[in-house]
Amino acid sequence: MNIAEFPVAVQFLFAPHRYKVLWGGRGAAKSWAIARALLLMGAQKPLRILCARETQKSIADSVHKLLCDQISALGLQERYRIERARIIGTNGTEFVFAGLKHDPHSLKSYEAIDIVWIEEAQNVSDSSWAILIPTIRKPGSEIWISFNPILETDATYRRFVASPPPTAKVVKLTWRDNPWFPETLREELEHLKATDAAAYSHVWEGNCVSIVDGAIYAAELRAVDAGERITRVPYDPTRPVHTAWDLGWGDAMAIWFVQATGREYHVIDYLEGNQKPLQHYIAAMQARGYVYGTDYLPHDARAHELGTGRSIEEMLRAAGRTVYIVPRLSIADGIAAARSIFPLCWFDRERTKDGIQALRHYRYVKDETLGIAKREPLHDWSSNGSDAFRYLAVSIRQPEIERREIRELRMFDDSSDDAWMA
Repeated sequence: MNIAEFPVAVQFLFAPHRYKVLWGGRGAAKSWAIARALLLMGAQKPLRILCARETQKSIADSVHKLLCDQISALGLQERYRIERARIIGTNGTEFVFAGLKHDPHSLKSYEAIDIVWIEEAQNVSDSSWAILIPTIRKPGSEIWISFNPILETDATYRRFVASPPPTAKVVKLTWRDNPWFPETLREELEHLKATDAAAYSHVWEGNCVSIVDGAIYAAELRAVDAGERITRVPYDPTRPVHTAWDLGWGDAMAIWFVQATGREYHVIDYLEGNQKPLQHYIAAMQARGYVYGTDYLPHDARAHELGTGRSIEEMLRAAGRTVYIVPRLSIADGIAAARSIFPLCWFDRERTKDGIQALRHYRYVKDETLGIAKREPLHDWSSNGSDAFRYLAVSIRQPEIERREIRELRMFDDSSDDAWMA
């Protein structure tokens, strides 16, 4: 395929730039263009190409199939050998696949990469970018980025659209830039444009939204923003730091760090990781140098781990930590508790930004047939940090609930002389 057969808007992919950023709306053929450009370039000279995304639990989550389809479409079957988890060129070109959040520090083994392509980059956290960018340091190496934006506050949008590096070539694409835009998608586009102008603007024109559709904590976070309560929140060494956890192995382990200050809660830090042993998180927490109080854990912390025969609760206690198992409430009650503590919370802008990103994206499942949000949270990358925040809220509110229940019992206990004084 000749470069002239590529849409004019994406021909810059064949010129050298440290960052190549394609962003915009649905149907713009961003991933299609990148896949074809990389395959053609890899057929011409040996390249090591890393195809990554924020979360990749299996090769099925990657762009492996897209690349395989494009090898066939371009007639490059004799140039590439397709393996289960790699694509190898006859000239030595190699495509490998990884998730950034899965084990970001293992990316350091990819320092000899020529090109890294980050697909669905709207989900990439600041922490992942901070590790990836300095890792890709081979002379002449490039970072290619494709995404459909969601919020202006998201890390990728802020880094590469709102304030792009001077070495970046940033191009916004829409369906108009795709000369092969199919008629079936055009019908969907026209229908959405006629029925929901705001959704059309986001989906097809690639414009950011102010609130994620179905966002669970939309009103609460608007109030946090309006009150400028995402700011610098320093650690107070005179007060203990309590932690609230959501446990995970394949999914992320998420931990919030909070200090109680009068009637306020200073949320000073956030930690998240994947497929790491408990000792990794204990070491990371100790490295922060905080004086700790209580670790608030979900009920599954009592389950015994395969291999160790001990529970997370037991292992933390053995490490000298104070542990409290959060009462099991329904998700709806936990969300209500979280909503009630937002007005009391101040968040450190830098140390909690990945957790805040998760809270902003936490949303209800949408019923596609009815076009409305169900009362059931969507389980995705934002769930772990949001669940940990829910456990934090329950741990804060539970003593108040218990005190209220005791008062109510005393009020209806005729044998109590001071029932009405409780």
